Amino acid sequence: MKVKENLFPPYLFAIYLGVLLLMSGIHTGLIVFMDTVRWNGIVQTIIPMVYWGIVAVGLTLFTRQKMKNTYEEPLHKMAEATKKVSEGDFSVYVPAIHAADKLDYLDVMIRDFNKMVEELGSIETLKTDFVSNVSHEMKTPIAIIKNYAQLLQTGQVSGEQRKEYAKGIEDAAERLSSLISNILKLNKLEHERIIPEAETYDVCRQLCESVFLFEDAMEEKGIELEAAMEDSAIIKADASLMELVWNNLLSNAVKFTERGGSIVIRQISDGNHVIVSVSDTGCGIGKEKIKHIFDKFYQGDTSHASEGNGLGLALVKRVLELVDGEIQITSEEGKGSTFTVTLPEAAC
Repeated sequence: MKVKENLFPPYLFAIYLGVLLLMSGIHTGLIVFMDTVRWNGIVQTIIPMVYWGIVAVGLTLFTRQKMKNTYEEPLHKMAEATKKVSEGDFSVYVPAIHAADKLDYLDVMIRDFNKMVEELGSIETLKTDFVSNVSHEMKTPIAIIKNYAQLLQTGQVSGEQRKEYAKGIEDAAERLSSLISNILKLNKLEHERIIPEAETYDVCRQLCESVFLFEDAMEEKGIELEAAMEDSAIIKADASLMELVWNNLLSNAVKFTERGGSIVIRQISDGNHVIVSVSDTGCGIGKEKIKHIFDKFYQGDTSHASEGNGLGLALVKRVLELVDGEIQITSEEGKGSTFTVTLPEAAC
């Protein structure tokens, strides 16, 4: 895109020069004409004065209009727009002065201003949504804790009910703790306050260790596990951050797989990358929901909302971005989902 470097191009000054030369020629012609017809001296004095007065007024008005259109009006619009933005209005839009093929640097400044306002509006929306979602996610466990605490205080509960209420309070507190922990982790990752400490290690061994953490949960739901991995696959990444990835993917697989279902973990290497997939036979995700699956607080299956807070996959996505990895999802409603993680293989 070509951008004009000045608002008053050389041809404009050529126009001024041409007009002045033309007016001077006309002035000379007037003098010769008046002298030829022998007008009196007063008339010969007044006419050139009036003539040059008209010329001066015309050039002044032309220059004034040019400056107004070129500088004043755009800058006034920018000043008004800036004031609105400072007051929290991010719907502001300042139109460009010229067409796309005739842009100058003021048009570029206006375009960048509009882009900045659009991004600020997006950030403000995200912030509002974030606060709203956090408030909503905190309300539920707090309400559970409060209700069970009130029931325990009545003194009219059996020993079995007391255990049930205490377990409910413990689960709600655990969910609240998990939410706060995930918010803090995600905040640190997004603001790059966590610097990945890359190390070379065997990702197959790490996968096995993560699977062991969910062994009891899978056994309780009667979930069959199938794992197909190489003896070892070496990657260079932050092991503690990658542990978050595997734990979240496995946790989701266990959560969304119904009793008697199955989970399949596959790992292969293609010489440049290590590819790990986690598949389940759960409820699956619709095409529209897949678009938002990595958004903060998004929960595709609301029937399991009480078991999570919608931050796990957002954490996974951010971690993989930090370690130069990628994640893809394929899913079909009623048949399950497959999350595929691709990581660069460590150089030998």
